[in-house]
Formats: sequence, C-alpha cells, structure tokens
Amino acid sequence: MLVLTRKSGEQILIGDDIVITVLDSRGDGVRIGIDAPRGVKIQRSEVLRAVEESNVAASAAPADAEARIRAALNLRRPEAG
Repeated sequence: MLVLTRKSGEQILIGDDIVITVLDSRGDGVRIGIDAPRGVKIQRSEVLRAVEESNVAASAAPADAEARIRAALNLRRPEAG
C-alpha cells in the first residue's frame, strides 16, 4: 500500500486516466473527487460488503419462501408442461 500526505487541492494520478483530488479535510474525514473513465467501477467497500452479505442472506432463504411470496401476491405457480 502506498501512503501519501496530500493537502486540499492536490492530486494523485493513477495510470494515465484516473485522477484523485483531495477536496477538503475536516476532523477525521476527507472529501475526495475521482475522475475516471466511465468503464472504471468505483465502489465504497462498506457498500459492496453490505450487498455481498445481503446476497448471501437472500440465497439462504427458507425453502417455502417462493410459495409465501406467491401467496402474498395472489399468484399461482405456472403449470408444467
């Protein structure tokens, strides 16, 4: 891991097309701006982790979950054929 000290307004370049700018620092928080090509995914790790945990929990749904949802929505199971 590279650790840098930057002041407000200073930038960090990653490769040829990603620029991180320090916008502001207050107390224990830092505001940064990220300029990157549209195809580059930028995720907050805590949000990504929460989504992954939610997906794991959803995949462990009770066996009768589909039937309960269908009953709540007043839907019938399609006939096999």
